[in-house]
Amino acid sequence: MQEDIESRPPYLWGFATFAVIFVIYCFTLSPTTAFWDTSEYIAAAKILGIPHPPGNPLFTLMAHVWGFLPLAANYAKRINYFAAVTSAAGAGLWFMIAERWLRPILAARLPRYGAAFAGIFASAMAWTVWNQSTVNEKVYTVSLFSIALIIWCVVRWADQPVGERRDRYLVVAIYLLALTSTNHMMGVLGAPVVGLYVLFTDWRVVLRPRVVAAVVVVAAIGLSLNYVYLPMRAAQHPAINEGEPVCASVVQAVAQQCPALNDVLNRAQYGKPPVTQRMSPFSAQLSMYWQYWSWQWARDWGAARSLATGLFTAFAALGLVVLIRRNRRAGLSAAALVFTLIFLLIYYLNFRYGFSYHPEDKSITGDMREVRERDYFFIASFAFVGVLIAAGFAAAIEGIREWLGDRGTEKSRWIGASSVLALGLIPVIGNHVTAPRNHETLASDFAVDMLQSVAPYGILITAGDNDTFPLWFAQEVLGVRRDVTLANLSLMNTDWHLRQLHRRVTPAFDPAGAAPMWRNMAGDSGASPLGAAAPAAPVRPTTPALTETDGWLDSLPEASAPIKDSIQVGNMFVQFHTDVISRSDIAAFLLIRDNLGKRPIYFSLSDGDYPDKTLGLGGYLVEQGMVRQLMPSLVKPGGSIHTSPYFIYIDADKTRSLLFDVYHTEAAAKDRPSGWVDVPSVSILDLYEIIYSGSVPMFQEIGDSAHAAQAQRISDRIAKSIRQ
Repeated sequence: MQEDIESRPPYLWGFATFAVIFVIYCFTLSPTTAFWDTSEYIAAAKILGIPHPPGNPLFTLMAHVWGFLPLAANYAKRINYFAAVTSAAGAGLWFMIAERWLRPILAARLPRYGAAFAGIFASAMAWTVWNQSTVNEKVYTVSLFSIALIIWCVVRWADQPVGERRDRYLVVAIYLLALTSTNHMMGVLGAPVVGLYVLFTDWRVVLRPRVVAAVVVVAAIGLSLNYVYLPMRAAQHPAINEGEPVCASVVQAVAQQCPALNDVLNRAQYGKPPVTQRMSPFSAQLSMYWQYWSWQWARDWGAARSLATGLFTAFAALGLVVLIRRNRRAGLSAAALVFTLIFLLIYYLNFRYGFSYHPEDKSITGDMREVRERDYFFIASFAFVGVLIAAGFAAAIEGIREWLGDRGTEKSRWIGASSVLALGLIPVIGNHVTAPRNHETLASDFAVDMLQSVAPYGILITAGDNDTFPLWFAQEVLGVRRDVTLANLSLMNTDWHLRQLHRRVTPAFDPAGAAPMWRNMAGDSGASPLGAAAPAAPVRPTTPALTETDGWLDSLPEASAPIKDSIQVGNMFVQFHTDVISRSDIAAFLLIRDNLGKRPIYFSLSDGDYPDKTLGLGGYLVEQGMVRQLMPSLVKPGGSIHTSPYFIYIDADKTRSLLFDVYHTEAAAKDRPSGWVDVPSVSILDLYEIIYSGSVPMFQEIGDSAHAAQAQRISDRIAKSIRQ
């Protein structure tokens, strides 16, 4: 046994595991960005920006360097490769951990390798792991790699002869724990295994002065990205600078006397209550995890997926029991990971009811639910469980071989017993329709379409993440319409977003990269639909979108009492129709006041009826494609302006040009055999259906039957694409 423990680890098999999984991820890789946080992270990697809290400096730096590799002409695809390689590399490490832990369970080398591979392959093809590994939606694939690498370091540490050379593995593990926390705190969830291995292997190591000193130093170095890099980079004001964690000095940052940095690292922006104040019952949160668990093993199989769920649950449970019985140190470490990655994480995250949790329960209202599915938060548990499944497979092989007794030859008995490993193929078969991302480009196309809807030097007011992050990506990565100023209603409730709107210098309008309707225009001040003269050419603004000083903007209250009287801006009257006026409402008004008649102002259709009901601006808005332009006085039908079935007015000429000459209808209306899988983001795809179906009566009214029929066909295809 001693000789087997000290034998060289199966690095070649580990690399083969990585290679097989990486190839599958590559074949199913997203060719561009996706919805939710993908665009923000890809753009932040490109410009060394600071994404939303906790800032993720390790990811940003690693992905930025990775982005220089000539892996694809498309920058977004290069960063998606980064997600694939880190996740697959983590799987390769999990294979070696599993193989080491399985030795007391299955002594035969090749069957043990097979069991380790089959278990890890199954978890790598689990729906959430696969789906998150083919596009850089989050930073969690780096965490997957970090957790696996940390555990592999302590496993190797425990297998080495006692001495200073051995302790280097432990020092590296501590360094990685500190470093991975600057990517995301998920990586720190591997810490209990480090503690258990130290306790069961050589607890006296914590008393050795040299080791303790080295651990303190490497931990400080690892944490330095949070306390040195973040405030330094924030002070340089990159285009994406969420939270703006600027500090007066490094000493202030390290001493945690920098409020902005503390808010970013502690995620204060999200305002979550203490964990003792449950957002939904803990029993419901456990049930939500089970819902996500049931997606992992054969989500494409509909009702039959419960069979796969039961099968892999049984193998994982068997594997945990066998590990605890045969390999106490490994078994308790595995049990600690199960507790930490599942139960402790569920309690800590404290989610509301899931987006699709018990949809028939009418007592659970929309504001009691999460805005999207949260399965990705548990990706580490879905990846790690492959080790338990591998142990279950190993136990099954050993049990079947013993049951066969003396029947057949020894080789045939091993082959027969190892046939159980074919079950490891179920996830790749059962998830191959909905987990891949290789055929979806809508997020990128939507971003370009939205930006091209806006006149030169326009201000576009958006609603939240899904209608804003792709636009950041289009501007910072693709270089599309950087002259457009983006103001996010959700982020305008923060002081830092308002400061950045004040600080932003508007880039020059590039006619070559604009839609034909803007490229060939003489000029557009936003007044031409009313008959006012247009300037000779678009004029680059020299004043900021928000003219107030940073200090004045910082003093804006988070909420104010309602204003009953209307407020006149030129020939326009703004009327707040809300019981409480938020900071973002005030900011939207200031954007109008400071820019009306100077820059074109638009509201995204994704804002819904916000400008109508909250600001009372319905009579001043003209729809053109996916945006509504704010006019300086009340709009009257005439010329190109017609009434709209969804909103009040629509510009027929501009809408026709956008719908049929600019927008990416092939991306919106493509055939999707399983419908739109990510239901919470379907509202973006709905925008396309709304504008095409809503334009049909307008085209019919003006006698343009050809475009009416074309718009109807596109609308029908989009509807089918959503609901198949």
